[in-house]
Amino acid sequence: MAGLLSGLEQFGLGNLEKLDLYESEAEKAKQEKAAVAEPVEQDFLFEKSYTCSICDKEFKAKTVKIGKAKLIGTDLDLRPKYENVDMLKYDIISCPHCGYTALSRYFKFITAPQAKRIQEVISKSFKAQPDTKEIYTYEEAVERYKLTLANAIVKQAKPSEKAYICLKAAWLIRGQAENLDAKAPDYAKKKQECLAAENDFLKNALEGFLAARQTEGYPMCGMDEATVDYLIAVTAMRFEQFDMASKLVAGILVSTTANPRMKDKARELKELLMAKIKEQKMRR
Repeated sequence: MAGLLSGLEQFGLGNLEKLDLYESEAEKAKQEKAAVAEPVEQDFLFEKSYTCSICDKEFKAKTVKIGKAKLIGTDLDLRPKYENVDMLKYDIISCPHCGYTALSRYFKFITAPQAKRIQEVISKSFKAQPDTKEIYTYEEAVERYKLTLANAIVKQAKPSEKAYICLKAAWLIRGQAENLDAKAPDYAKKKQECLAAENDFLKNALEGFLAARQTEGYPMCGMDEATVDYLIAVTAMRFEQFDMASKLVAGILVSTTANPRMKDKARELKELLMAKIKEQKMRR
């Protein structure tokens, strides 16, 4: 490459004669890449306006921008995982004035008797909670799910709604455990606490969905029958209720209405289930 720029001295630019033709381009590209900021959680959020069905006051709630977050996978029990943001943290709508709180899919749908119960039990004692933070920590998000569950109990929501809250809370806590600082001195303790809390919520989700399955129609929480049965089967397997899980998986596989994707998942679950049953027999 030496000599490509020879002769520039006559222009008073002799100091440029030894410039590297392509290294500067590579360095430029490197600098441009470094200049592009890594996305942070608040980049995926915006403030959406709501009017509370209980107190009629307006407020804003943090919501994930539609299409902004990238889905990178799901867990065995269908928990969605997104890049750079945990959408579960922002699926709760909570009125900071009266305390009425619900999952986003249920917030606008409340009957007059339910509203009265919320006013008498929740709003009467609720302390206003101004929301001034840019993002929610996992701990804060978990507390919001607990407030949601309390509202659901007070308003006497259907078992499916309460089960769905418990399921999503369990998923959220799983995300919390995955994001713990492994170098922290109390890491093992916090990890165990998260596992215990996740199991508590999952057990209650299982109980609720089983009750809903006997008394409610479909779609349930936006899910068809095969999806609900699959969730119940996965959760039942987690707690070694293998007979229940096996029956539900078999039902999905012979169903004429279950979609191909869900049947594929049921086949995968069947293999895992058989392995766990075999493992249990070997322990005896």
